[in-house]
Amino acid sequence: MLLPPGFRGAAFTDRGDGDPFADTEARRSISNSLGIDVEWATAMQVHGTSVLEATGAGYLGEGDAVMTTRIALPVAVKTADCVPVVLEAADAVAVVHAGWRGMVAGVVTATVDTMRAADHNPLRAAIGPSIGPCCYEVGPEVSLGIDAPSVTTWGTTSVDLWTASAEQLEGVGVESVWTAAVCTMCSGDLNSYRADGTPHRQAAIGWLP
Repeated sequence: MLLPPGFRGAAFTDRGDGDPFADTEARRSISNSLGIDVEWATAMQVHGTSVLEATGAGYLGEGDAVMTTRIALPVAVKTADCVPVVLEAADAVAVVHAGWRGMVAGVVTATVDTMRAADHNPLRAAIGPSIGPCCYEVGPEVSLGIDAPSVTTWGTTSVDLWTASAEQLEGVGVESVWTAAVCTMCSGDLNSYRADGTPHRQAAIGWLP
C-alpha cells in the first residue's frame, strides 16, 4: 500500500493487499489498516467525465470520479493500468479514474471544476501508480490525443500519462501535485491488465478524517 506524503486521507493499494472490489475480506483488511469504514462509496466506471457526489456508501451509478464532504466516508475508484488521482481540499476529497479516453475528455479537470463550483478548492493532488511511459505502447489514436510523447523501453511509441495528468492539474491551478511514478505493468507489485489480462484491480481511496 502506498500513502502519498502530506495527505490527511489518501491511499493506493497494491496486489499484495488483494482486490477490495471482488473480495470483502481484502476490503476489510485494507479498511482496518487505514482506520476507515469498511463501506466505501464507488461508481460504475465508464471512461467518461461524470463526477458523482457521495453522501453515503455504496455504488452511486455511472461516473469516473467520486467526491464527498462527509467526514469518515471513504470514496474509491478501481484501476489496473489507468491513472488514479486523489484530490484533497480543506473540506472535501475526490478520487478520479483517468484512462486515456477520460484524460482526453477532461475527467481530471472536470473534477477540479466540480469541486471548485461547490466551493471546495483542491489544495493538493496525488497521482497514483498506473502504466508508465516505459511500457505504455500506443497507436496514433492515443498519441495524437495526449500531448506527452514518450518511448517504451523497447523503442516504440508511448505517452506519459503521469506527465499529462500533472500538467492538466497544474494547468487548472492545483499547486501541489505528487506523483508515485510507479508502473503497474513492470513493477511486479501491482495488477496490470496490459501485463497479464488480470481481472483484479487495486484501489485509490480518499477520505476526510
